[in-house]
Amino acid sequence: MLERFGYRLEPRVNPPGHIVFLITLAAVAIALFLTGVLFAVFGVNPFQAYGTILNKTLFNFRGFTEVVRKAIPLILAGVGLVLAFRAQFWNIGAEGQILAGAVAASGFALFVPLPPFLMIPAMFLAGFIAGGLWGFLPALLKVRLGVNEIITTLMMNYIALYIVRWLINGPWKGQSTTGFSYSEKFERAFWLPTLGTTRLHWPTLAIGILLALFVTFLLARMKLGFEIRIMGESPNAARYAGINFFKTTMLLILFSAGAAGLAGVGEVAGIHHRLVEPNSISLGYGYTAIIVALLARGNPLAAIGSGLFLGWVFASGDIMRVSLGIPSQMTGVVSGLILLCIICAEPFMRYRLVRGSSPPLSQTETEVA
Repeated sequence: MLERFGYRLEPRVNPPGHIVFLITLAAVAIALFLTGVLFAVFGVNPFQAYGTILNKTLFNFRGFTEVVRKAIPLILAGVGLVLAFRAQFWNIGAEGQILAGAVAASGFALFVPLPPFLMIPAMFLAGFIAGGLWGFLPALLKVRLGVNEIITTLMMNYIALYIVRWLINGPWKGQSTTGFSYSEKFERAFWLPTLGTTRLHWPTLAIGILLALFVTFLLARMKLGFEIRIMGESPNAARYAGINFFKTTMLLILFSAGAAGLAGVGEVAGIHHRLVEPNSISLGYGYTAIIVALLARGNPLAAIGSGLFLGWVFASGDIMRVSLGIPSQMTGVVSGLILLCIICAEPFMRYRLVRGSSPPLSQTETEVA
């Protein structure tokens, strides 16, 4: 069809970084444009809506801290998913891994007698290990039995959700519980410090940034990172090179799922100070982290930027509901539009439109044809 107009599609072998960035930016811009159309459907002027959102998030100190606060779990889980996706391990279970980390941290805060200076590090360590272990079974099933990890990691999300609900309605239920179910509150000394009077728990943010730097170094300079990249780019070459798929996958999922577990620690120790309903611990952070990883295009440092962007989308939900009268569920619609536009942009990453007819077939290709 294109050849009739003098054009053809030519594969891109290695798309330049600026091309990847510009195409991704265009996909996000189209998603935001479509969101503006939805604003108009709700009877709100799109320019006025975006002006209000920007004014109350990016140009307001407290609003900006809320953007960063909601970006923290997205950065942590997103960096972990970037690592998993580089090995073609499609971890869709960050939501459950966040909850596993929250449960482990809450168990330490509620039942383990440790001094305050040891408790917070112990909570983060427990959350990291719990998140990693929550991803262990899907990884084991994939390596040993070839079970699709998308299905198993997704199923583990719901198991984690019901475990949390069982705990806060059963053995961990708080004595003063009224209305919603939750555990007892943690001791004040076990709360994560925040920035001033805001809810921005800065230690978790620092951990997220350090983790992104570490994963970048791991992929670029360490043997494990080389093995992860080879497994993702060419599994056959990885097998030929003698890479141990079992060992590498187990270490991979420990870091990937463990990063999401750290996000769960930040939510219960920095925001709620108790174990609460799973939908309050994670506002869909684990699923949105998939978009964070896709926007990052395999770059752990870029996950910081994409996490902040999606954090802004989450923070905008409250502004939409209170100031614009638009349902806060619009944040999910915006995230879905961004994901859809990223997927639709993939062909532009892999091919480019050039003028001219297709190159002639070689003699061998002609004989095959």
